[in-house]
Amino acid sequence: MRDPELPGRLLLAERDALLPLLRARPGADFALPTAACPGWSVRELLAHCSAVLMRVVESRFEPGVFSPESNDRDIADRAGWSTGEVVDELERGMTEAGPVIAGAGGVLDGIALGEWVHAGDVRETLGAPGAYGGAGLPYALTLLVRISREKERVPLHADLDDVDEPLRLGSVPGDRPPARYLGDSATLVRLCSGRPVDGARYELAGAKEEELNLFG
Repeated sequence: MRDPELPGRLLLAERDALLPLLRARPGADFALPTAACPGWSVRELLAHCSAVLMRVVESRFEPGVFSPESNDRDIADRAGWSTGEVVDELERGMTEAGPVIAGAGGVLDGIALGEWVHAGDVRETLGAPGAYGGAGLPYALTLLVRISREKERVPLHADLDDVDEPLRLGSVPGDRPPARYLGDSATLVRLCSGRPVDGARYELAGAKEEELNLFG
């Protein structure tokens, strides 16, 4: 059953963790390239995130929205902004988007999960702790399970080192037995969002890594 308030709680939890981190970093850090989003710097990734959330807040969903071309235009529109202005807009979006997402019936829930994953991309680039984890992780895992089922991804039984109860993701019609994952939550999030897992220790049987990607 969908909890309409959960995406907003995820955004608020990440806002409270990410924004103080960003405001404490030197300006040069925002020019660093992000490994998860080739071609985008930290600043450009944050501009993308803030733009998406403000589209939600302002209900601006013209044809082609969230396409690569639309994303590039949103980033270009903020090219003349200071980094502080980008971060301020991101804070506003993370604060105000939750009620709009709650009232949309579920079609926008994936945006909250995507924003949280992108926050992990930023943390990883900056070498900060908590990438793909932290206070928002329980909310993110709940969304991950539901969205993987709605998108009929490969069925997966995940036994997590750092979560008491196993997760059951995906729902592909037919008789395919569930794949099995053994490892930590952050690595599962990486796999389900198409992020690099170099050096991570995990076991995956019965499925290929790319079959788990919700955003691919």
